[in-house]
Amino acid sequence: MSLIETRGLTLRHDGQVALRDVNFRIDPGEIVTIVGPNGSGKSSLLRALIGALKPAAGKVTRKPGLRIGYVPQKLQIDGTLPLTVRRFVNLPRRQTPDAIRAALATAGVPDLAERQMVDLSGGQFQRVLLARALLERPDLLILDEATQGLDQPGSAAFYRQIEEVRQDLGCAVLMVSHDLHVVMAASDRVLCLNGHVCCEGTPETVADAPEYRALFGTGTQGALALYRHDHDHHHHGDACDGDHDKTTTRETENA
Repeated sequence: MSLIETRGLTLRHDGQVALRDVNFRIDPGEIVTIVGPNGSGKSSLLRALIGALKPAAGKVTRKPGLRIGYVPQKLQIDGTLPLTVRRFVNLPRRQTPDAIRAALATAGVPDLAERQMVDLSGGQFQRVLLARALLERPDLLILDEATQGLDQPGSAAFYRQIEEVRQDLGCAVLMVSHDLHVVMAASDRVLCLNGHVCCEGTPETVADAPEYRALFGTGTQGALALYRHDHDHHHHGDACDGDHDKTTTRETENA
């Protein structure tokens, strides 16, 4: 059974139609990425999936007892507030020390429990938000542009962490992102929105689709091939185009 399914979903935002006639589902264990230009309805769809936005038409069906972990785009914390990572992840519900330790380790920040939230780097902060979402033991982990503000190596490292989380916990992952190069390669399936579903399918299928290319150009296709090549050889680089282009050229010259 799908974790969440929508049928004929139409959403309104500020009186305007934000999304129309969306049929979508996410199954246990898969990583699905939603891409689309600004204002294309990506965040509206997420809000409808978690129950924060009521459909104007159509319906959203959730598996009974579905547990969702949510990582927001960004969270503002008052810089004058003394708040350790441990205290932060204990909000709004107290967690056991063992559960906190395990969640921080799974999110890739095992040693940060006593650090102040205001002293964390952008990447560390997002991983702490991830750890907090993991404390729900989610069946579905939702990330709304969770790498906004991180540089390319930081984003690539964060998405590799998400792949590991999926392997460790077996949860499904639904991401909204602008990091097309990295995210497309890290996904099982991609949904491209622009007020409606433009195209969906495997990353390769979507990157080749005319609707996708009309929105984003053709740049992702080359990056996707390079990322795959890099991944296949177990190099965990930062998926930065320039570096990989040089590597590929050098390999060709030395061949």
